[in-house]
Amino acid sequence: MIWSLVKVLLFIAAIAGITYGADMLLHSDEGIRISMGGWELTLGPLQTAILLLLFVIALWALMKLVGFIVATLRFLNGDETAISRYFDRNRERKGYQALNDGLMALASGEGRLALMRAQRAAKFLERPELTTLLVAQAAEAAGDTKRATEAYKALLASDSSRFVGIRGLLKQKLAEGDTDTALALAEKAFALKPKHAETQDILLKLQSEKADWKGARATLGAKLKGGALPKDVYRRRDAVLALQEARGVMDETASVEAREAAIEANRKSPDLIPAAVMAGRALTEKGDKKSATRVLKKAWEMIPHPEIAAAFAEIEPEEAPHARLKRFKALTSSHPDSDETRLLLAELNIAAEEFPDARRALGDLITRHPTQRALAIMAAIERGEGSDDAVVRGWLSKALTAPRGPQWCCDKCQAIHSLWQPICENCGGFDTLSWREPVEVNGPSVTGAELLPLLVNAPMPPSDRDDAAPATKEDDEIIDLAAVARSGA
Repeated sequence: MIWSLVKVLLFIAAIAGITYGADMLLHSDEGIRISMGGWELTLGPLQTAILLLLFVIALWALMKLVGFIVATLRFLNGDETAISRYFDRNRERKGYQALNDGLMALASGEGRLALMRAQRAAKFLERPELTTLLVAQAAEAAGDTKRATEAYKALLASDSSRFVGIRGLLKQKLAEGDTDTALALAEKAFALKPKHAETQDILLKLQSEKADWKGARATLGAKLKGGALPKDVYRRRDAVLALQEARGVMDETASVEAREAAIEANRKSPDLIPAAVMAGRALTEKGDKKSATRVLKKAWEMIPHPEIAAAFAEIEPEEAPHARLKRFKALTSSHPDSDETRLLLAELNIAAEEFPDARRALGDLITRHPTQRALAIMAAIERGEGSDDAVVRGWLSKALTAPRGPQWCCDKCQAIHSLWQPICENCGGFDTLSWREPVEVNGPSVTGAELLPLLVNAPMPPSDRDDAAPATKEDDEIIDLAAVARSGA
């Protein structure tokens, strides 16, 4: 608004200056006198100004005429395009000026103005790879999707601009949510430029979403060859893709191939817990219990995890509780002070009805790091040792508001998943899930549920305690909640 007002004021000032100058020339008595060969010519100030203007115009016309004559002489001398180049030179100048203005408008965020300048440039220039691209980008900036699509399709006709056209159409399909067409376009773009980092990332994401794990592994290999990935990151992500490929094979009931793929995934990244668990179960199904024990033990040494313990238990599903407690020393001897090892030992001793040993295994975990699982295990210990139902209910009530403990959490968006997945369902991040404590938000709840442990665990009056009724079926159902809490639900 202010700039428009300034331009109007400058225009008025220019008109006023020209008018004032013309008035001075009309009322001035001085002039110019020219004498030559006995001739004498006297000109007034206004006449002199007009004569100078006509002289400049004549000089410009003479230069144009000389240029045309030179072009004609070149044409007569055999240069067939000399005259056409003479007339096209002015069109090119206007076209490149319009192209420059369009690029400046596009960089400034003025989509409509950029589109107008791009159309003008296309009118004067015979460079469709430049003008069509500017039209496409300007139309996108202006919100004209239809015109942008037409421009990108026009770019497909030339080898030099085909990749740019495919890339533009690819981004449009991604914005529309048409992942099937986007995948086909990404594959074509990848075939044209396999080292293009952006195309690699888009293709890898689309292939992962479509569960094309074999194709995704090929794309990941291209990223490694192009230097876009460090080798250690490549090995980890290739193991993730190999694991998903193994899961797909297992779904097709091809057990031999599933075992091979699962073992390959575990070999590529031994710290990948789901790969180790699948490899251990595949070896158990094969009958190779020794190899399964070795794989799961190695994975436990890297990070203790309940899924590893579950797969380790499946190696001998029919063994007695005391025999299982003895066999599990292969795991519990590693990381003996970790929380997962303590919880596992407590559960094994509860199953063997060794409740004092279970309490010793649990240690100070219920005060140092009270989670739902730890508190539920403590309730089971109290129940096994014959404690009052009020004590057992007190531990279970505390478990209701306790932290859930380690979960599969996305490092990108902090979403919690019950099972490990290669792609976060919340943010779409690839290989972003890790086994750790989720971010807990502490504070009073709207319903006041944090007061429940105090109410349930309140001391009973002496008369009521002496005449307490025996445990009912409802009490037994409350105790059964311990089994649910143990799984971290």
